Amino acid sequence: MTNAEVIAIGTELLLGEIRDSNIQYIARFLRNLGIDMFRATLVGDNITRIAQAVREALHRADIVITSGGLGPTVDDPTREAIAMALSVPLEFRPELWHQIEERYHRFGRQPGENARRQAYIPQGAVPIENPVGTAPGFYYEIGSRVVISLPGVPRELEYLMDTKVAPYLKERYGQQGIIKTLVLRTAGIPESQIDEWLADFERLSNPTVGLAAHPGMVDIRLTAKAATETEADRMLENLADQIRPLLGDSIYGTNEQTLVQAVANLLNKKHWSLNVLVCGFDSNLLTDLLNSHLDRIAISYVQAPCPEIKPTPEEELFQLGDQADVFLVASMQENGPTAELVLQTRTPTIMTSDKRYFGGPPANRSIWATNTALDFLRRVLITNPI
Repeated sequence: MTNAEVIAIGTELLLGEIRDSNIQYIARFLRNLGIDMFRATLVGDNITRIAQAVREALHRADIVITSGGLGPTVDDPTREAIAMALSVPLEFRPELWHQIEERYHRFGRQPGENARRQAYIPQGAVPIENPVGTAPGFYYEIGSRVVISLPGVPRELEYLMDTKVAPYLKERYGQQGIIKTLVLRTAGIPESQIDEWLADFERLSNPTVGLAAHPGMVDIRLTAKAATETEADRMLENLADQIRPLLGDSIYGTNEQTLVQAVANLLNKKHWSLNVLVCGFDSNLLTDLLNSHLDRIAISYVQAPCPEIKPTPEEELFQLGDQADVFLVASMQENGPTAELVLQTRTPTIMTSDKRYFGGPPANRSIWATNTALDFLRRVLITNPI
C-alpha cells in the first residue's frame, strides 16, 4: 500500500513563531486519496539537515512531500538540500524564470537578482507551475518513489495540492481506496474511563479507534479504510453503533458539532431562554459561546471573591434568573493545585446541583469549567421534561 511522509521546513516553525497548518492540510489531502501518512517531520532552514531528512524519508516512504523553503532569500534552502539528497546539481530553467518575471510584473514589481534563485531546481526534476505565487514547486521521481516540493505559503500549497499534485498522484499511483473518519464527541467522562470501556475496540486494525482528550471533553476518532466511500461509511457506522450504547448521553455530537451547539439546540427546541451567572473563571469563554448561538440569553458576572453558593440551590440566588426559563450558575473556587466547580440549574420544572473537581494545569481551568458547565446544562436539559 502506498504511503507518504511530510517534511515541513522552516526555522520559524521550530522556534514556535508560527503554527504550521500545512501538515494538517496535506494529511487530510492524502487521506482522501487513500494514501497512508505515517510520519511528519519539522526541520529548520539548514541544507544538511533537510537533505538528511529527505534521504531518511525516501528509505521509508513512496511519497515524500516537503513544504517551505522555496522562496528567493538565502534562508530558503530546500532546492539545494533536495539536490544534495538526490546527488544531482541544481540547474537553471529559463521557462521558470520567465514565469517568475511575469508574476512580479503582474504585481507591479521588478524581480531582483535574488528572485532568480527560484528558477533553479534539481537536475531532472519536473517543475510545478505556481500561478498564485512566485515560487514554483517541483517533483523528482526515483523509481517508484517521488519527492514533491511545494511552497510553504498555505494558500499556495493548498492550491497546488488540489490542482497539480492530486492529478499527478492519481495518475502515478491510482486511487488507493479511501480513508474516512467519524468522530464521536463526548463530555463529562475522563479519558481513562473511556479507554477502559473501549480497550478492545482500540486494538482493531481496520477500522481503528483512537482517543484525544481536551479539558472536560474527549473525542473518539473512528477511522476506516475501504475501496469505496460507501463501504467506509458502512464500517464506521457499524462500529459507532457498537460504541454508542457504552457511552450513552456522554456523546453530545459527531464530527464538527460543538458542545455549545448541542446545548443551544436543546434550548431552542424547547423555546426556552437562558440566564447565566458565572463566577471564579473567565466568563467570556462561556458567555461568548452561548451568545453566538442563542437569541434569548441574559448574562450576569459576579467578580471574585465569589459569593458562597451551597450545593443545594437557594431560592434567593435563583431570583436573579427570574426573567429566564432556565438559570445556570457556575462558580469556581481555586484551592491550591485543585479547583472546585459548583454547578446549579433551575428549569421551569426542576432544580439541580452538582460539584466537579479539576486538578489539571491551571491554564486549562477556565476552558475546563466552561465545558463542564455546558455539559452539566446539556444533561439537565436532556432529562428535563418540557
